[in-house]
Amino acid sequence: MEDYTKVIPCLDLQNPLEAAKFYNDSGADEIAYFDSKATKEGRETNIEMIREIARVVDIPLLVCGGIKKLEDVKKALYAGASKVCINSAAVANKEIVREISERFGSDRLIVAIDLTVMEEPIEWAKEVVRLGAGEILLIHNNQVPNYIEIVKEIKKVIPVPVIVSSYSTEPAELADMVLKTEAESISLYNLDKMDIMEIKQKFAEEHIEVNTFQSEIPFEEFQLNEEGLIPCIVQDYKTAEVLMMAYMNQESYEETIRSGRMTYYSRSREKLWKKGETSGNFQYVKSLTIDCDKDTLLAKVSQVGVACHTGSRSCFFTNLVQKEYDDTNPLTVFEDVFHVIQERKEHPKEGSYTNYLFEKGIDKILKKIGEECTEIVIAAKNPDTEEIKYEISDFLYHLMVLMAERGLEWKDITKELAERR
Repeated sequence: MEDYTKVIPCLDLQNPLEAAKFYNDSGADEIAYFDSKATKEGRETNIEMIREIARVVDIPLLVCGGIKKLEDVKKALYAGASKVCINSAAVANKEIVREISERFGSDRLIVAIDLTVMEEPIEWAKEVVRLGAGEILLIHNNQVPNYIEIVKEIKKVIPVPVIVSSYSTEPAELADMVLKTEAESISLYNLDKMDIMEIKQKFAEEHIEVNTFQSEIPFEEFQLNEEGLIPCIVQDYKTAEVLMMAYMNQESYEETIRSGRMTYYSRSREKLWKKGETSGNFQYVKSLTIDCDKDTLLAKVSQVGVACHTGSRSCFFTNLVQKEYDDTNPLTVFEDVFHVIQERKEHPKEGSYTNYLFEKGIDKILKKIGEECTEIVIAAKNPDTEEIKYEISDFLYHLMVLMAERGLEWKDITKELAERR
């Protein structure tokens, strides 16, 4: 079990991608995509939406709704879900719990128990845990007067984490529920955008362990300039692009830690300014480090919009001197080539070999991949590495065409490989 209480907001089905990006940056420990319409309409959950959400978040994604059989679970997990949550499917067939657990692991499976309809929730919780449920989600819809007591009784008899649910937007009420139930996680069913860091700060005040930012070194140990400030260089956490430089005093540093949003000290206005407060171009903290002399900070952030007041992505766009050099970054070559292939797919260009492959379709693309695999095997028998280098490049190009044809991106592949480490 985690040694802190997780806060898990649910995504607004009207605009799940926007909500996912917001909560990914603003402090959620996990996010939940509950496709309630899939259950009501008797259809499968929206796999394409799961895939799109998984591509824009770094935190675990929970998926619920429309999952009735093992194949549904496989599709959701392969699309990028970290866990699936089953409800009606489990009620109809308890063995599906065992099948999912044995196939994918209990840590991938949450079983939801709706206390508004379940007659024997405690016995049911014991049974699904015995069958392999890794977590239990308890739903109450504000209609169960003895909800707290039921949660506490269930926690006494099962060894797995419990997620409680709440429609409240008040941090104090949410903290009260966690304190009374001693649940390991709380799911926020209210679809208003909530300040997760504010909720966590309230939890911390009530001595509930939460995953928030904590400075490893006190500000008093920083080496400040003559104005009592420390410069902070800001980078994009994904691309390492340098975005801007600003200054912090102790108050702005502590507010950055507390809120999770970059806050600076304006020397011209002589007051704090939270980046994006007026423009909406917030900078969400991913990490803060300090240099060896403790006189300069480095912030890696998720930048919303642009960093520069001129409208430029970065403040560093004016060249002073430059020498010709090869600036090819081996870490971005695959992404760059793939973007060209995607551009050809979306905007065909006459005479393009890439468009020729897309026009011929999947069978032609697969045939070329098979041919290139064979060419690699033949080239590998030759001691000259130039030939194999050429054939591997050919293969990778055709592989990327296949990825574009099937709606995959490099992030999908690298995420899968990272999970296998």
